[in-house]
Amino acid sequence: MRKLLAALAMFAASAVWSVANAQGFPNRPITLVVPFAAGGPTDTIARIFAERLRASLGQMVVVENTTGAAGTIGTGRVVRATPDGYTVLIGHWSTHVINGAIYPLTFDLLNDFEPISLIASNPQLLVARKTVPARNLQELIAWVKANQDKISAGTAGAGAASHVSGVYFQSVTGTKFTFVPYRGTGPALQDVVAGNLDLMFDQAASALPQVRNGNVRAFAVTAKTRLSSEPDIPTVDEAGMPNFYIAIWHALWLPKGTPKDIVMRMNAAVREVLADPAARQRLVELGQDLPPADQQTPEALYAYHKAEIEKWHPIIKAAGIKAE
Repeated sequence: MRKLLAALAMFAASAVWSVANAQGFPNRPITLVVPFAAGGPTDTIARIFAERLRASLGQMVVVENTTGAAGTIGTGRVVRATPDGYTVLIGHWSTHVINGAIYPLTFDLLNDFEPISLIASNPQLLVARKTVPARNLQELIAWVKANQDKISAGTAGAGAASHVSGVYFQSVTGTKFTFVPYRGTGPALQDVVAGNLDLMFDQAASALPQVRNGNVRAFAVTAKTRLSSEPDIPTVDEAGMPNFYIAIWHALWLPKGTPKDIVMRMNAAVREVLADPAARQRLVELGQDLPPADQQTPEALYAYHKAEIEKWHPIIKAAGIKAE
């Protein structure tokens, strides 16, 4: 009986602590962990949110870049953080889907976090050197099939979005070509511009400047709708490769066990950012698609995250992709 009473007392104390902290949240600065280096696309999105969240939450939001192992070090830091709402993680398709298939992680990417909200999605562009003879995606596929022993595609390394997208393309189209790994998609894209590589998949935010300058040719965007910032590029559905959807989506998470009231307070603040015209404009200029209101809930993020894992893990494992 004494043990039962002690357990009940501890539970009651914990509940009181959670309510008290949720009601006073936040009363000090919040850390937003970015699992990549400063200056990259994830860091840029994080800083847009950090700046605007300060107004919504009434506290500073400090960006902390915790890099290494394709984002797994920063992700693991948040898994181990105190679940009080003061440590938030920004992650994306690679950190929360791909890494689970290619790294021996000690945590569960789906169930060891409290989802806050999906915040942005950046589809891929299939681009090729401007001298390729193909005029549309179907002609490009035919050209690759006819010359597959000579075709090269740039990637940012095994398991990178550019690599996984290329593997998926080969599987869907029945094509073959040689992957050439680089230290990032930036130098790979430069070699497409220079004509040293034939094609590659790259995030729209990164590839669009080269497309607009006429340095590479874009054949399709891997999304259901055209980019609002570049509406002349057809979708994969329109180009004849239906349902070939790939998005480098970003989202925010808290450590598992964070009180529900705090999760919802953070969700409300994120919704304010996504509704703010100035913040929206900055994100759209980066080539980001913003989620509709019904996809800005913790439940929607969890469901989408789960569906992405179920879609991509079999593809990655069937291709034998391993971490380098």
